[in-house]
Amino acid sequence: MSITQQYLLDTYRAQRLGEAPPPPPGTHDRRTARELRGYRQFRAVVAERPAHGRLRRVLGRLLHPQARRAAC
Repeated sequence: MSITQQYLLDTYRAQRLGEAPPPPPGTHDRRTARELRGYRQFRAVVAERPAHGRLRRVLGRLLHPQARRAAC
């Protein structure tokens, strides 16, 4: 069953029971992504790791390995 079919079924059931319909799919995607990012940053701080710049540092190491060897 697809997301759209499930949404339509839930909407139909809510209408039959006199309840409020569920939000359409994708309504809270941005908020969920922000909350997930905040949770990951929180977990990084609790684990005493840097909360920002980790992705850029890893990509820099992968894309420019010779620059790191020259600096050592």
